Order: sequence, then C-alpha cells, then structure tokens
Amino acid sequence: MQKFIFLISCAFLLTVLSGCSQKTPTQPNIVIIYADDLGIGDVSCYQAGTLNTPGIDRIATEGIRFTNGYATAATCTPSRYSLLTGEYPWRNERARVLAGNSALLIDTTANTLPKLLKANGYTTAVVGKWHLGLGDGNINWNVPITMGANEVGFDRSYIMAATNDRVPTVYVDNGNIVNLDVNDPIEVSYHKNFEGEPTGKENPELLKIHPSHGHNNSITNGISRIGYMKGGKSALWVDEAMADNFLDKAKQFVSQNKNNPFFLFYALHQPHVPRVPNQRFAGSSGMGPRGDAILEADWCVSEFLKTLDELGLSENTLVIFSSDNGPVLDDGYQDQSDVLIGEHTPWGNFRGGKYSLYDAGTHVPFLARWKGQIKPGVSDALISQVDLYASIAALLNNENKRPDSQNLLNTLTGKTKTGRSEHITEGLQGRLAYREGDWVLIPPYKGGKKISWGVDMETGFSSKPQLYNVKEDPGQQNDLADEMPEKVQQMQLKFNAIRTSVQ
Repeated sequence: MQKFIFLISCAFLLTVLSGCSQKTPTQPNIVIIYADDLGIGDVSCYQAGTLNTPGIDRIATEGIRFTNGYATAATCTPSRYSLLTGEYPWRNERARVLAGNSALLIDTTANTLPKLLKANGYTTAVVGKWHLGLGDGNINWNVPITMGANEVGFDRSYIMAATNDRVPTVYVDNGNIVNLDVNDPIEVSYHKNFEGEPTGKENPELLKIHPSHGHNNSITNGISRIGYMKGGKSALWVDEAMADNFLDKAKQFVSQNKNNPFFLFYALHQPHVPRVPNQRFAGSSGMGPRGDAILEADWCVSEFLKTLDELGLSENTLVIFSSDNGPVLDDGYQDQSDVLIGEHTPWGNFRGGKYSLYDAGTHVPFLARWKGQIKPGVSDALISQVDLYASIAALLNNENKRPDSQNLLNTLTGKTKTGRSEHITEGLQGRLAYREGDWVLIPPYKGGKKISWGVDMETGFSSKPQLYNVKEDPGQQNDLADEMPEKVQQMQLKFNAIRTSVQ
C-alpha cells in the first residue's frame, strides 16, 4: 500500500512540475489587428456584402464573430484613443480627428493598454497607422521625436506620422523619420504652402489620383494630401508599398519575440483614402481601389496568420480583429468607389457609416480567436473596443484602473453570451448616441442632416430626439420617439448620468 501511495504521489508531482514548465494560458501573446474605415458588410463572414475576405474570415471560423461589436466613435482618432486607454473619447476634449502635426493626444503619465502589458512582462509594439499625435505641438521632424508611441507604452513603434492622406508622408521608426537626409530637412504647415512647392489645386497635371473635395495640398507620389510639406524627399513613402512594408514589420516583430509574451497593435491603413493598393491587387475586386484595398488588407491578415502558424504561435496567441469606425465611399478622392460599388453594401443592413451617429458609424467587425481557449461560434453580446483594457487586465489578474472599460473577458472568450448593458458612441463634433440593450437614443442636436464638405453621409443630427429598436429595426427606419416618450425620458436620464459622471 505504501509503495502504491508513493507511486501516486510521484505521478502527481510530475504532473504539477510538467504543468509548471508550460506557458500558462493566462499569458498568451496578444495581437490586435485594426482596420481603418472598414464596414461590417466589407467582411464576408458577416454575410452582408459581396466581397470575399477569407483571411479575415479565418479569425471568425476559428474564433468568435461578434454581431454587436462597437468602436466608441465614428471617426479614427477618438476610437484609437479609447482602445488604448480604456476611456471614452468624449472625456478628453482633444480626442477629435487630429491634424498631421498635432501634439500627442495620450498623456504620457496615463494608464494605457501597452503599459499594462509591459508591466506584466510583455514586449509591446505598434505597426501601421497611428493618428494619435506626436510631439508637443511644435514638432521638429528632423530630430528624434520624444513624445509618441514609445512614450505611452510601446517598446517598438513603426508608424506613419499621421494618416495616409495627411502630411508629413513619412514613416516614423521609434521616433526617428525613416531614411531622412539631414541636408533635406522636413518642414510642415497646416496653414500655408511653402514657396515654389506644387499642390494638387495648382498643379493637377502632376496627379495620378485627383481629389474630389479637399485633399488638394502638397503632392507625394502623385497624390495630393491635406496640409503642406517641404523637403524630406528621401524619406517619402510610396503608397503602393505601404501594406507590404507594414506587414514585414509586423512579421519581424513576432518572429523576434516568439519566445516571450508579446503584444502587437497591427494598425492597417486600408481602406482609408487615398486607396492605392499594390499593383498585385489592382482590379482584383471589380469595385475599384476601395475594394482592391480591402482585398489587399485581407491578404495581409492571411499572411500574418500564416506567420503565426509557421512560428508555432497560433495556439498561444489571442488575435482580435476590428475596425476604428464604419465605412465611407467618396472620402476625398475620385476613385469611383461610389460608382463601382455595384450590389456591395459596406454598411451591411445598418444605417449610416463613417462620421455618422447612426449605427453603421460604430457598429463594426469584431472577431476574436484564441485557439484551444475560445470555442468557435457567434455571439450577440454587446461589446466595445473600450472594454479591451479591462478584459485584458482581468486575463492578467490585474486590477482595471480605467474609467469606462468593463471586464468582458468571459464574453471575449465565449464563456458567456452576456455583454455590456449600455454603450455610448460618438459621431461628428463630439455628438453622442446612447445604446441600452436593444434600444438606441440619439438626443436632439443642431446641424445639417448631411455632411457639409462633400461626403455623402447622414450625420444623424435632428432637432428632435430619435429612438430606435435596433434588434427589430437594424436599419433604423422606424423612429419610435413620438410613440414612446417615457422610454426616451428614461434613457435620456441614464445617458445624462453617465455623461456627467466624474471618473
């Protein structure tokens, strides 16, 4: 009997020691792949459009597809701010779409998702679009930038300076402009042009893509942008090579850090304007450059997932895919996106899109895969990108220190179909909408019903409150505010309480 007990004890001890030698599933690598202006109908696993995106769909097939996944805002900068800080953007009055020379938006002393992960032994990186500001507002582009992605928690950063339609049109590698010639310094202005420099407005003969509204200032790679730039000729990017460049940097990072926990924020630039995919994808969609750019982005996702496979990392990497806001067609360039769209519906069966308070402005693709930990399926739970901070903190057994982020780890990993009970989303000019359960309240706001500068998009503004049941009426065609004034009042009171709460 004693010998039997001894053998059982040894077996138990070996099991414990064996378990200790393996990487715990509570320390997975974490990758967030973040598209730009991608609608829920642009991803074929949602079965709401006509494009085919097998690379992105793979995340859904091997993980969870959320049908009620949201960004916090219908524009870029505010959503990115929320994802990285766990805070609603309207709590920071500077969290609006930033100019290319704006100061760093995130306070360097604030808690951020990359800081959280660094403190827990992760190596952190951002690759791709940033658009959260750099420097102190009086930036010198010719010396190392000391207020940027690295200062808010990223060990490694390889980013575009702002967006692909704004100057300066250069890459920034850990605060340094890539390939900059010190004898050809960069100058940037968002007020006036530099003497002798061509613009899209004055020199349309130099353009390979023409602006439809705005976007007619300094020219890079045959494309005019927002803002004025001089110098830095050796550092200018080539739009057609951008996707390959960012993909290579993302793959390099995971390859170099395959033996230790890592966090990668892989921020795709597609399908934001100007849409200039590599020639390999030109004409591939039949929908013009916007569709081609989406297929290029899908290929990037596919190639990145293959890299995880080849490195043996797929089983221990949580991959989250989403978009910063909803879709838009003509957003400043004559790329025929509105003409060649055919029967494709980037917004799915929702109303609105980028800039809009209506649902398609923030109701975006939201997928999560963690092989062996997340059972493949579909979830109707309400979940927001602002919740990633608290959810990842819970995964690491850390306390959530952010005001608006909710711990939805069990929702994210499919252990429960219960999500948030309410959510606030933001459209133009800091205007907000409130979702509670299946109900959406858009308070009354002054302003035009359509975007004023040329984009064919509804703002969602109205002089009267609007009330919709988005489960029964996802297209928000049946405004019930007049029929249900008590519901409007009840939701307005709850919305006001959250809006005015001190965090």
